[in-house]
Amino acid sequence: MALYNLLEFLPLLAPGTRLLGVDPGSKRIGVALSDVNRSVASPYTTLARAKMKQNAAELAAIIKREGVGGLIVGLPLDDRQKLGPRAQATRDWAHGISDATGLPVAMVDESYSTAETHERLISAGVSRARRAEIVDKLAAAEILQRALDKLAG
Repeated sequence: MALYNLLEFLPLLAPGTRLLGVDPGSKRIGVALSDVNRSVASPYTTLARAKMKQNAAELAAIIKREGVGGLIVGLPLDDRQKLGPRAQATRDWAHGISDATGLPVAMVDESYSTAETHERLISAGVSRARRAEIVDKLAAAEILQRALDKLAG
């Protein structure tokens, strides 16, 4: 399947389906899930980054279990808000996940989502060990919520 901008993406979604937010990092993949009204994003899980086939199967299981109709993938733009090597690799990965799951994917700027999430957790006094467990799925929820807010507006 192709990658879509948010305006093209919305009409492709079946009514009542959720969105899955995905923050693909080099070691872990944060996953978040929307409600059926597509207004609130919640952290869901963190997957270990593995071969495409394994991660696609893990995401497909979540998609089936939770009634997901589309994916929102964070796009790591560089400091100048341009597509650098990391962003291109993420776009390639998103194409692969879309092909493997058969679902449409929209990509949204994920600039600083993980860093901002880390800062909020530190400010809240969350231990380093606990931050390591939850930061990726919280960053995915931040990315998904940004998309949900844009879709609602």
